[in-house]
Amino acid sequence: MPTSPHIHPKFKFNGLSYSSAEELLNFADDLKNHGAAYEVSIANFLEEWLDFGETVMVRTSGSTGTPKEIFLNKQQMINSAEATGAYFKIGEGTKALLCLSADYIAGKMMLVRALVLGWDLHAVAPNKDALTEYDNDYDFVAMVPFQLHHSIHALDKVKKMIVGGGAISVELEAQLQDKTTEVFATYGMTETITHIAVRRINGFAKSDAFSALPNVKFAKDPRGCLVIEAPKVSDDEVVTNDLVTLHSPVSFTWLGRIDNVINSGGVKLSPEKIEMKLSQHFDFSFIIASETDEALGQRVILIVEGKDVPSEEVYGKAFESLEKYERPKRIYSLSKFPYTETGKIKRLDVLSLLHKHN
Repeated sequence: MPTSPHIHPKFKFNGLSYSSAEELLNFADDLKNHGAAYEVSIANFLEEWLDFGETVMVRTSGSTGTPKEIFLNKQQMINSAEATGAYFKIGEGTKALLCLSADYIAGKMMLVRALVLGWDLHAVAPNKDALTEYDNDYDFVAMVPFQLHHSIHALDKVKKMIVGGGAISVELEAQLQDKTTEVFATYGMTETITHIAVRRINGFAKSDAFSALPNVKFAKDPRGCLVIEAPKVSDDEVVTNDLVTLHSPVSFTWLGRIDNVINSGGVKLSPEKIEMKLSQHFDFSFIIASETDEALGQRVILIVEGKDVPSEEVYGKAFESLEKYERPKRIYSLSKFPYTETGKIKRLDVLSLLHKHN
């Protein structure tokens, strides 16, 4: 039976301690046989973490392309966990909530942080009401925006929270401003073993800029896209397609994806920037995209999800918040958007469906 140095003596899972890898593996085996689907995912990861291999296989979400399987080095995952612990000052004994699927890197890393840093980790199903399901208080929680939206009324149970996996709307950010919980948006990807930068989104320390975690540096390539140097979690520089304003080697503001940029009449527009403005007025899912226009080259379009199309009055008020060139020239609707398993809209698939229906 394998043994592992990757279990902190103070580690607890749902209130129970484990004195050895063997004990934890027996627990994982029991979970696989009798647990719910989310618990089976946790058990599968624990078995992989405690085996003799040096890597862990993870799947990317597929929100910006085809999902793929990559292998991450366990020591680099430990380095990532330690960087998170150092940045947020959350060491042994931290009471944390795992409410993300362990099938993906964000959920896996909550387990790694708990194992490495000695947390008391409470695991629940990755549902929208994960925070309210049990009457517990937590020092640290990781969520996606959809879960945060449904947890606003219960945030007083959490001291620090990180939010990733999607954009945080202006409306949601506004709802956080009177909360005592320290809430941070994260920047990262599977290849960087989750977040390598965070920004505070509420309170006096609120900022539009992301700040680097320990041992991370930033630069820009000739396209204006972010380049990440994080030797503790990645052997190579990570060249992204994220347009940024670089403030320093450890700070940047995210502008949007270069592959989504719309060139309309010579004016370059960021769909993400337009979406952020419209999110203050819309309570339904939508994306900003483009289509060919003879005069402009590309024209801005709005694609909304749902069978019940909002009234012209709703659109008119929302469009008043946009600059002239940002205003959609066409509005389309799809009854149902395709989403990744982690809840992100698949932009390319939305456009593909739109072309099929028009």
